[in-house]
Amino acid sequence: MRRLAVILLLGLVLAAAWVAYALYVPYQGFPQEGVFVDVPRGASGRAIARLLAEQGVVRSRMAFEALCRWRAGRTLQAGEYFFDRPVTGFEVFDAIAAGRVYEIPVVVPEGFTMFAIAELLERQGLADRHAFLDAARDPSLIRDLAPRAPSLEGFLFPATYRFPRHRTPRELAAAMVGRFRDAWQALPGAASSPNEASVDAVVTLASLVERETSVPTERPVIAGVFTNRLRLGLALQCDPTVIYALELAGNYNGSLASSDLRFNSPYNTYRYPGLPPGPIASPGEGSLRAALDPAQVEYLYFVADGRGGHVFSKTLEEHNRNVARYRHQLAENEREHGRESGDAQANKPARRSR
Repeated sequence: MRRLAVILLLGLVLAAAWVAYALYVPYQGFPQEGVFVDVPRGASGRAIARLLAEQGVVRSRMAFEALCRWRAGRTLQAGEYFFDRPVTGFEVFDAIAAGRVYEIPVVVPEGFTMFAIAELLERQGLADRHAFLDAARDPSLIRDLAPRAPSLEGFLFPATYRFPRHRTPRELAAAMVGRFRDAWQALPGAASSPNEASVDAVVTLASLVERETSVPTERPVIAGVFTNRLRLGLALQCDPTVIYALELAGNYNGSLASSDLRFNSPYNTYRYPGLPPGPIASPGEGSLRAALDPAQVEYLYFVADGRGGHVFSKTLEEHNRNVARYRHQLAENEREHGRESGDAQANKPARRSR
């Protein structure tokens, strides 16, 4: 009996030592490039332990199953996990219990169109470009807030996201629209916009502001210029709307020619007065604030100043002088640097909204 007791005690010690070794010592039984493990929803600790052992993530199925029983107060979360280095059984358990699923970071910059976002997601391996555009062209996700929105353009909020793999294009779009809703609700005056709380109009105006300038202090002023022109019934003559019209038609080649300003599209604000039918890009918070509260200015025109900003004017005569000055500056720069790439810009027609 004494010998049996010693044998049993020794066996328990060895078993405990093995469990400790299996759980405390880092292990990698998977390829060097790493392994994805998809934990199904509702899977038991035993099923998860078997899955991890089969994938080479844990050294012992039985040891990890024992750990799950020991820590029965913590629930293992479903999702896809990625392991690319040796890990202990405790680290594996903590990662799954905390739900640290594999995610791909995606940065959507301010001013991106749905076309640019679709290309970004495709490069990140998250969605097929055409499939995402199909989802983005369906405005039902924002219909309650912006009933006249022709698509989700403008409502795919620019921000940093972390997306798991295998999300559907609609789920990706829904996450961006959800972020827009949060940002919109946090804006002062969003619930009582002077434009009859028209989210469609505010976001459309904000998208024009976003595409016209990257200078934060200019955004309210440009919103004020556009608001003045809308009030007077003057065409906005905003180049980015023409670019967007060409993108919608699949005709944009990366540059804008004088002939493009005659392109027949309701988005072309050279041909059609008022705001375009919908946003032309994803405006950030600064442009949304500017559209909600435009600067009270008397300006009707603006033109680039050659330094990243714009020069504003009240009259067409003053604007034409600013345009001539800008063209002269471009010509001087071309002569100084011996380049000819500025000819197209120097020969552009004077823009009444710039």
